[in-house]
Amino acid sequence: MSCDSIAQRSEAVANPMTKLSVLIVDDEILARERVRSFLRTEPSVEIGGEFGDGIAALEAIRQQAPDIVFLDVQIPGIDGLKVLAELPADSRPSIILVTAYDRYAVGAFAAKVVDYLLKPFDRERFQLALSRAIDEIRTRRADDLEKRIEQALTIASARQLERLVVRIDGRQIFLKPDDIEWVEAEHNYSTIHLAGAKPLLIRELISSIEKRLSASCFLRVSRSALVNADHVRELHTNDSGDHVILLRNGTHVPISRHLRGHLVELLRLGCTSSRVPFRPVHSAPMRP
Repeated sequence: MSCDSIAQRSEAVANPMTKLSVLIVDDEILARERVRSFLRTEPSVEIGGEFGDGIAALEAIRQQAPDIVFLDVQIPGIDGLKVLAELPADSRPSIILVTAYDRYAVGAFAAKVVDYLLKPFDRERFQLALSRAIDEIRTRRADDLEKRIEQALTIASARQLERLVVRIDGRQIFLKPDDIEWVEAEHNYSTIHLAGAKPLLIRELISSIEKRLSASCFLRVSRSALVNADHVRELHTNDSGDHVILLRNGTHVPISRHLRGHLVELLRLGCTSSRVPFRPVHSAPMRP
């Protein structure tokens, strides 16, 4: 597996404005340097720290919450397996155990580590372990996002806005929020897409429309799109880990990557409609 393929997987998981944080834990300086040298070829990964004992490593993991940890088994203080035992399984980083001894393999996989690197390892074996860690992070984030969206879509919404008034050519048009499928930004204009009717182009920023619809079931999913949650049919996850909303009319609306981490806030309104069941749809996973 090439360095480029690992970098592409990293970019599919990480926010494009940030990198995956990695900690290196090993009491051998040369071993840390080997891991560090391999990580230097990964533009979507950054080293958050290096530690030579288990106590310092455990404290750093709790404070920094890194994405990935390369963890040696035999280290001073407390060993790697004891470090694992101190971390909650449902919220710990992706752990890659590194050791010169294969006798720890059973305990390692019982602790549900991502991979087990046996020293000395080459670049190809290292890349495979890193690829597995990136895949685990991507899957975990996708599952968490879908659960949050599904929960938000089933929460009773606040008071619904009865009418949205828009001005076009000197006319005032009264729209029911339920009839609005989604809103698309076009510079200083916005296009309001309606169910069963032609779209309306109005001179108003999408941010202004979002504020006026704040009491209704609308979700800001990107800089240029505002979606009526009642019209959401499916959520697709593609091979790159990106999420795309499918509306009932067949329109696909991408979810902006830099907004994914804030979707809890974006979806806080929820909705009360049960006309169309919400169905998360997974694509086939990427192969290592």
